[in-house]
Amino acid sequence: QPIASIASDSLEIHHCEVLLRMLDENQKVIPPGAFIPAAERFVLMNAVDRWVVQNALASFNQVFVASNSLGVTINLSGSSMNDEKLFDYIQENLEKYQVDPKRVCFEITETAVINHLEVARQFMLDIKSIGCSLALDDFGSGLSSFTYLKHFDVDYLKIDGSFVRDIVSDQSDRVVVTAINEIGHGMNLKTIAEFVENDAILDVLRELGVDYAQGYGIGKPVPFLAENVMLIKPTTPFQKAA
Repeated sequence: QPIASIASDSLEIHHCEVLLRMLDENQKVIPPGAFIPAAERFVLMNAVDRWVVQNALASFNQVFVASNSLGVTINLSGSSMNDEKLFDYIQENLEKYQVDPKRVCFEITETAVINHLEVARQFMLDIKSIGCSLALDDFGSGLSSFTYLKHFDVDYLKIDGSFVRDIVSDQSDRVVVTAINEIGHGMNLKTIAEFVENDAILDVLRELGVDYAQGYGIGKPVPFLAENVMLIKPTTPFQKAA
């Protein structure tokens, strides 16, 4: 799913986030809300994360063959923050598949970082040391967001979609998004709004000065294939989803 810069009237695609789906025995799509809790219950999320990292990086140069600037964002679960060998695994795969680290961003949820603070901080330092970037996902959903933010060495704040979806009609949501955006910018971080479903939301986010947007109003998720990514032009307006 594309993540677009919204600083101008045109939408310039910056990154594509890798979203996970599962197919059952009848090839029907199982959403992550159904299989992720099961993976967590049976302590399989670390294996899932490694599978995603390996496959995303193995496919990177083939999928982005038409672009030398688009990047990819990969989610990591909270349980992987306890994997002391995860950084080595990521570095090995970057080297194996010859992927430019500057074009790879890892997303970690705010809750996951808070629950594994010391390990997460070291992981962040290691990842940044090789040139990858970091996004703090679902920011604002935790109770201690601003208290912990100064300890997080990240590049992007992803504003939790629960504050974005009703921003046109809910003044409280607008105040929260404004605060997160201003604090993020004050700490030299870029902000990304989730759940941007229509032009009305996009207009408010532009007015507030949010940097990037993601959601069905920007582009719907498509299979991670070269023929889909080739339709994304990072220097020209992106055709928004119907």
